[in-house]
Amino acid sequence: QVQLVESGGDSVQAGGSLQLSCVASGTIFGPTCGMAWHRQISGKEREHVGSIFPSRETTYAESVKGRFTISRDNAKNTMYLTMNSLKIEDMGVYICAAACAGRSYWGQGTQVTVAS
Repeated sequence: QVQLVESGGDSVQAGGSLQLSCVASGTIFGPTCGMAWHRQISGKEREHVGSIFPSRETTYAESVKGRFTISRDNAKNTMYLTMNSLKIEDMGVYICAAACAGRSYWGQGTQVTVAS
């Protein structure tokens, strides 16, 4: 099993920055797991924000490219999402996910609020 706990959600002004963290634990979690950030915006389907693979290669949704950066610290079993130039449309619940040994795991999410 894998447990994922997100933190760092807050209320920020449009144009501001925020960094989210996702700490993973569990017997099967390790550097070979892929990890990703998703977000749930009110009234919309869950959206994939970006992924980081065991190779540390990253991919991003077009809507966040150039503004968001995903990184991971394997020694701390932690993935980060650094968000810059935040827009009102970025507001939502940000959810961490991990793919390990063919199974997917999800966190509970952390709320990001962007005010104009």
